[in-house]
Amino acid sequence: METTRTPKGPTLRQFQARFPTEDSCLEHLKLVRYGAKHTCAKCEREARYYRVKARRSYECEYCGYQVYPTAGTPFQKTRTSLRDWFYVMFLFTSTRNGVAAKRVQREIGVTYKTAWRMCKLIRQYMGYVDGDDAIGGFDGQPVEVDHGFIGGRADSDNKLENKKVVLGMIERGGSVIARHLPVRRLDLIAGTLNASLKPGSHVVSDAEVSFSSVLRMGQGHQHTTIKRSAGEFKVNGQTTGHVEGFWNLVKRGINGTYISVSQKHMQTYLNEFEFRYNLRRSPHLMFDLLLLSFPREV
Repeated sequence: METTRTPKGPTLRQFQARFPTEDSCLEHLKLVRYGAKHTCAKCEREARYYRVKARRSYECEYCGYQVYPTAGTPFQKTRTSLRDWFYVMFLFTSTRNGVAAKRVQREIGVTYKTAWRMCKLIRQYMGYVDGDDAIGGFDGQPVEVDHGFIGGRADSDNKLENKKVVLGMIERGGSVIARHLPVRRLDLIAGTLNASLKPGSHVVSDAEVSFSSVLRMGQGHQHTTIKRSAGEFKVNGQTTGHVEGFWNLVKRGINGTYISVSQKHMQTYLNEFEFRYNLRRSPHLMFDLLLLSFPREV
């Protein structure tokens, strides 16, 4: 039986050949956002746009109206070269465990503050590209749900001190949704679940009482409970192994690469791991999706 291999992502050499200069990066942004020709917002004619020397802009061939391909992107108003930005985005899509700002600082020669800001904006943009579509539903696969804790002090007597509460939902064979909750509270967990699940979803979770609340919200969800405390790991063929595996991946990345993540920025780190997980079968598309998905400014 022939097996289908997962396509590989681009190599560093392929990235360097594709974007050898600053101009090649700007030209790429211009083409994916505006095309070779588009209707001018000022003279309303179908026009070609030509590069303005010494600026990150292009002007209409008829009236000189200028467009800026970097406007509305993470690269807007940045003094860091576009090629450096593209390289850091390439790093984010070619690793499983994340990219530390210290690594970016060393490799492209910017300050730590600049490197940290670049990484933060890229994570936010990964979340934008990945989107927030609900999963499950009457015609969907079972949705595994699990909540957990990330970080905290290992030497603390209070095991929950400084830990970040996270909630994950994975549709079997499909996408994951990962959310950071400010506190561990029943109404927040129930509200997040119902905002992320389509009506009629088959929810599979452990026996925590908060998950049973989704059945009392009028959404028509089914619920399979796995009593881990009683030694159950599978009930009627259902398990929570996929969502638990996702949290293991997140914790390895945070503990090994980022060391510590604050409450304020936890969601952006979850966006990063969510983006990569949801494109795990198409790693060759990750980098291009980030470069193709900038909304065009009207």
